Amino acid sequence: MTSPTRICLVRHGETDWNVEKRLQGQLDVPLNAVGRTQARAAAAMLCSESIAAVYSSDLSRAMETAREIAGALGLAVRGTPSLRERRFGVFEGLTQDEARQLDPDGYARYRGREPDYAIPGGESLKQLASRIVASMTDLALAHVGETILLVTHGGVLDIAHRLATAKPLGNQRDFTISNAALNWIAFDAGTWRLLAWDQKPHLDLALDELPG
Repeated sequence: MTSPTRICLVRHGETDWNVEKRLQGQLDVPLNAVGRTQARAAAAMLCSESIAAVYSSDLSRAMETAREIAGALGLAVRGTPSLRERRFGVFEGLTQDEARQLDPDGYARYRGREPDYAIPGGESLKQLASRIVASMTDLALAHVGETILLVTHGGVLDIAHRLATAKPLGNQRDFTISNAALNWIAFDAGTWRLLAWDQKPHLDLALDELPG
């Protein structure tokens, strides 16, 4: 009988584009001063955890957050491109209002969470989910019985929560995804389950500016 893999998922700290409600996607946007403070606070919360490995999206906002936490744990960060945010194609770099003006129909389909709809040049929810589930499963199987940390993005955490709770991709989100909060799930014999979500006693204020 195997022991479960515990996974702590952390959304990167705040960026200026989060504040502006600008779609970051796979563009490389750094943390702002608040985000760096949040990363240090998350590190302080996790420094007593027995974490075996730290994996991070290779985008700078996630890597900077991960390095702060990994440093407190005495671990190295393993950059993992498969944990990147969803590709938003032509919407990347735009605010929500600018994306709506550019392509009203496409924006409505994106906000309506149509699982098969891909923004031009981007990924559909189904494509994102396939990438994230495969990556998370591989990492869980590589660390059976251990606890690992994944530092990643809002869209990735959306998929992880739905995976652990069996919520359909197309349902509007009814859970929060705050910058630098702690989120815990487990993988055991092929089954995912939710342990705790959006823990943030270490944060004075954290944004969840993501669309539902």
